[in-house]
Amino acid sequence: MARLSLIKEGLEQGHARFCCRHPRAANFMGFVRRRRRPLKGLFIVAAHALGFFFSIEAVMQTRTEQGAVAWAFALNTMPVAAVPAWLVFGDNKLEAYQTTRRAGMEAVRPVAGRLLKNLSQAGKTKPPSAASSEVLKRLQTLGSLPLVEGNAARLLVDGEETYQAMLDAISGAEHYVLVQSFIFREDGIGKRMRDALVARARLGVAVYLLIDKVGSIGLPGDFAESLEREGLKVAYFTGLPGSSSRFQLNFRNHRKIVVVDGKRGFLGGLNVGDDYLGMNPRLAPWRDTHMEWRGPIVKCLQVPFAEDWHWAAGELLDRLDWEIRPDDAAGEVEALCLTTGPADPFETCAMGFLTLIDSARSRIWIATPYFVPDDKIVTALQLAALRGVDVRVILPGLSDNWLIYLSSFSYFKELQDAGVRLYRYQKGFMHQKVMIVDDSLSAIGSANLDNRSFRLNYEVIGIVSDRAFNAEVARMLETDQGWSVPTGSEALAGRHFGFRLAVRLSRMLAPIL
Repeated sequence: MARLSLIKEGLEQGHARFCCRHPRAANFMGFVRRRRRPLKGLFIVAAHALGFFFSIEAVMQTRTEQGAVAWAFALNTMPVAAVPAWLVFGDNKLEAYQTTRRAGMEAVRPVAGRLLKNLSQAGKTKPPSAASSEVLKRLQTLGSLPLVEGNAARLLVDGEETYQAMLDAISGAEHYVLVQSFIFREDGIGKRMRDALVARARLGVAVYLLIDKVGSIGLPGDFAESLEREGLKVAYFTGLPGSSSRFQLNFRNHRKIVVVDGKRGFLGGLNVGDDYLGMNPRLAPWRDTHMEWRGPIVKCLQVPFAEDWHWAAGELLDRLDWEIRPDDAAGEVEALCLTTGPADPFETCAMGFLTLIDSARSRIWIATPYFVPDDKIVTALQLAALRGVDVRVILPGLSDNWLIYLSSFSYFKELQDAGVRLYRYQKGFMHQKVMIVDDSLSAIGSANLDNRSFRLNYEVIGIVSDRAFNAEVARMLETDQGWSVPTGSEALAGRHFGFRLAVRLSRMLAPIL
């Protein structure tokens, strides 16, 4: 105490000497002190006024009641943080966006129509198989692309196997390569991918690279120009065209697609970056899943790329191979390419998951890194478990998004009480987006079980109807379950009050995460 008194006395003496030597500065400092309190009060009043104003806007514009309540709560209780968040993540201008985007999709419709006609004439589309006809019929009605037969599907586990398969396919390209990624980093694997694309472009292969502007924000400013000088075509996907998209982080393109010559196609959970090879020590090893398609279904995978490319670059890719030939057949697998996005007339992604869950009679196994389901998905999982379906959900034990990680705890009790079995993966970070239904349907793609995938992002999900492939995916998920520990409401009950409060607050904000 004596030492503190001496320090305080010394500071007061120093301040007094400063004021004597610099009276003008002393007067200015006094003025600032007198004004600081009113300015602070004015700032707080202005923040709350803006929060109230934007909360009304959120109630009027947000598509779901849960989202409207979450935004209104945040904007009125913590406006200093929530107002900037609303300007960046909210203010969707959804109707105007949908009109603009749908006009662009209409421009691509003749190309997609030609593909559908060719598939039909080649006899590659057919009524859904008897084994699971009702669910596939509903999925075809929900999406814009048909169930296609005569394909082969290959399961790709983790980054090394996936990237090697992609690079091998690219190295054999003869006519064109389409690459689309939410994240593209100029690191080790990014440079390998870039070099492979440049090598084909120098040989006269048409190479198209489509990257999300926000997801790949870390790329150098001259990245696109440097590749264009090598003969590639590069485009950035933006949520909204023009200056109005400057602060807009919604309507992101989360798809991961590679197509080579219309013969080999890849989709799944991996972006392009060293993190996906487990080179981030905090999240290593990285667990992910991708899938390779061969056969006529690959032409369907070109459709979402063509739509996104037209939006980003204004170019119609009508010169791609849209024909269906007898030698395109690669196997006996039936497959469906389900494309989803905020410009759809329905919430296609959420409805697709609901359709799969509702159709289950024996099992639903899910692996997802971001688990923030809406009430409808929660209810569907509960009903499935209550009717005797084996429902399992594998979630990551590590997290790269703390709000979503915290929010996931809040769903455990209601799911566990209905009989859903929950697991936390322990061997590094799990990023795969995989679902199997019964013993024939498998779904692998880019979509998470969260609001952004359901309503705000562009996603692509590959659905395979094949018992052998389903069994292979099931074995993979059983291995993942072996690296997991059971979890449930007890994982939250033992935590301290601050953690439980953070979980509840995160759950309230879940619709806007």
